[in-house]
Amino acid sequence: MKKLLRYFVQGLIIMVPAGVTVLILAKIFFWIKGWFAQMEVIVHPVADPFIIIGLVFVVIILAGIFGSNVIAQLFLNESSRFIEKIPVIRHIYSPVKDFTGAFLGDKKAFNRPVLVFTNKASEVREIGFITDDDLHEIGIGKEYVAVYIPMSYSISGRLLIVPASNVSPMEANAADVMKFVVSGGVSEVDE
Repeated sequence: MKKLLRYFVQGLIIMVPAGVTVLILAKIFFWIKGWFAQMEVIVHPVADPFIIIGLVFVVIILAGIFGSNVIAQLFLNESSRFIEKIPVIRHIYSPVKDFTGAFLGDKKAFNRPVLVFTNKASEVREIGFITDDDLHEIGIGKEYVAVYIPMSYSISGRLLIVPASNVSPMEANAADVMKFVVSGGVSEVDE
């Protein structure tokens, strides 16, 4: 079961960026087609929804099995580099790929939970995750860090650039902290 779950996660890492990119491009294509033709695009149900969901899971697991092969990794890396050079597509594919990798990949970005003073005068703190502590590449000094603040009941969040002195590390499991924040503080954190 662990191996199947690993293949599923690997398949998600491969399929989500590609799938979202294809869906967005298809939406744009059909919107433009409908706009010019002044016609509605009608989608006929092809099969039972349970069959479609089952097929999606099978395809994701097969992509994970394929993606865990060393030769396939080389192929996927080269394909990814090629896709990231295509002018319009790279602006969709790259952020989705990075976001998916941040949550599911080996290089998880949300593994350093912190408390951030967002208003020292009233001692308001927010829970976040340090995503980068070296911002010199974008012209910001070493005294600042990038902190991602997730939103409750959402996959969205915001990025804050705050002085490192306003951040204090949390002694807690990152996954538990994320679960706590996303649930709006109602989820119990395992001790």
